[in-house]
Amino acid sequence: MIKILIILVFIVIIISLGSALYHLIKNKKSSPKTAQALTYRIAISLTLFILLSIAFMSGVIQPTGIGMQMHMQKQAQKNLN
Repeated sequence: MIKILIILVFIVIIISLGSALYHLIKNKKSSPKTAQALTYRIAISLTLFILLSIAFMSGVIQPTGIGMQMHMQKQAQKNLN
């Protein structure tokens, strides 16, 4: 469920960025609509970052991937010594 929400928020961020690009190309100069779309994108991105941080700290999501594997290997080596 949380992964679907994260993907949807990323899609909204891309749509907002596309909207800003459309208004920038349409008007050939910066316009209030361009600035507003970029402001929405920044606000949505910050909100997503904060929510991801809270979800990570509360244990709702767990880190995976190369960085986590390297961290686990270092801890295993420390435990052997």
